[in-house]
Amino acid sequence: MTARQWQELLLAYKAGQVDLHTMMHHLKAGPDEDLGFAKIDHHRAVRNGFPEVIFGQGKTKEQVVAIATHLAAAGSTVLVTRTVREVYEAIVSRLPAAEFNALARTIVVVAGEIEPTGGRVAVLSAGTADLPVAEEAAVTAAVMGNEVERIYDVGVAGIHRLLGRVELVRRADVVIVVAGMEGALASVVAGLVDRPVIGVPTSIGYGASFGGLAALLTMLNSCAAGIGVVNIDNGFGAAALATTITRLKTAAPHSS
Repeated sequence: MTARQWQELLLAYKAGQVDLHTMMHHLKAGPDEDLGFAKIDHHRAVRNGFPEVIFGQGKTKEQVVAIATHLAAAGSTVLVTRTVREVYEAIVSRLPAAEFNALARTIVVVAGEIEPTGGRVAVLSAGTADLPVAEEAAVTAAVMGNEVERIYDVGVAGIHRLLGRVELVRRADVVIVVAGMEGALASVVAGLVDRPVIGVPTSIGYGASFGGLAALLTMLNSCAAGIGVVNIDNGFGAAALATTITRLKTAAPHSS
């Protein structure tokens, strides 16, 4: 359950709309569910704002399906990353609302309505080859409640493509920049906007790019201020970080 769902349940109990037996049933469920091969954290959304995410790579089809169906049964939105169509076909037979993005390699099953953060995230890619990572970031940011603007193929080799979209980029609350090769796009963007920039180096590039290490080091060594950098090919992590920032727009103030 999400934090809002728990709030609604507690308020309903306080108002007498939910009986004690139902309330105790939810409380007894506990935060963890042991499937033997995995322990599902059903309270992740309460602590962190979004349910536990399934990293599909390295898991069997049966394991992913089991985790997804148990999350959905608990009322959680399901997000699977680094997955394939075969897994999607197994999940959609159990959860008909499942949606597969082949480019992003994601499966999403939304529970109810997505709670908006009120934030806008721009996802930029340097080149078309960077799109799988960029799409992973875009799908994740959207399912986490952000308005997402995709701005693709605007790398520094043809910098006029970026300069023609700068005003669109500046309207975002957070900018995610996905780039391989030498990874220079993140530095350029950070020098043009007054928003947090999250750099995502990708493993795209010729031999001297060292599987994304060159782009990672470029982003870490950027002379432009305001850049945070996630790991190579980690579009999901960039979107999760962006969401922790955009949620601040609507977060309730902490009590003193």
